[in-house]
Amino acid sequence: MIRKLVEADRAQTLAFLSAEPAINLFMIGDIEQDGFDKDFQEFWGDFNDLGELDGVLVRYNQFYIPYYKALDFNPLPFVEIIKSDANHVGISGKESVLNLFKPYFNTYHYKSTYFCELKTADKLKVVSLPIKVAIPEDASRICELLNEIEEFSESPSKPESLERIIRSGAGRVYYTETEDGILKNVVQTTAENSMSAMIIGVATRKAYRNQGLMSDSLSKLCRDLIENEGKSLCLFYDNPEAGKIYHRLGFESIDKWTMLFKA
Repeated sequence: MIRKLVEADRAQTLAFLSAEPAINLFMIGDIEQDGFDKDFQEFWGDFNDLGELDGVLVRYNQFYIPYYKALDFNPLPFVEIIKSDANHVGISGKESVLNLFKPYFNTYHYKSTYFCELKTADKLKVVSLPIKVAIPEDASRICELLNEIEEFSESPSKPESLERIIRSGAGRVYYTETEDGILKNVVQTTAENSMSAMIIGVATRKAYRNQGLMSDSLSKLCRDLIENEGKSLCLFYDNPEAGKIYHRLGFESIDKWTMLFKA
């Protein structure tokens, strides 16, 4: 049975999604921060005959994410919900789930990236380097660094957005700097919730590359979240060289993250 999820479904839905907190960090964060009564997001549940959840679909603005724990599901009910929304732009989710949706959206563009998760601090570096935690007032200079990096040129960082994220606790930034206050590198999280967080915005100024700053900062950030807050970390990557660094620090590939979006 498919039906809209409401506030009374919160505990059951979060328990279901917590089986894979990294894969489901967007859904978990959406529920924890905004619940079920906002205009910009909706949730549907696929319930079996015992009243247990088998799948969840979320709409966040014009984007949809479906999730199923087992892969013997029928995607058609969720496909119909998505297609009934003329304003939808795309669908994303773990590749093993999206593969069952793909035949129904065969004119859509397809993009897939590696998806990794870190649950333990066993392989993280022990860091003595002074690494600082950003405050909202650091947002402008952090965005200035990020906007210098070629990989981030397609989606420029905006100080007001980053400042809001830091203030809300939805993300944090660790950084190193020179004695003169020039940023050397940054490492960020986003979509933080009570169970997990996503690593984004890993960037080092060209003059300070190949000094181990990325792995040091990433180790410090991940260790703090794992050991002090009990969270798992996840990240996307499509650069094999960056992937090698992540795997050396203990990140493990758990799936691919797939996006289907209108041509």
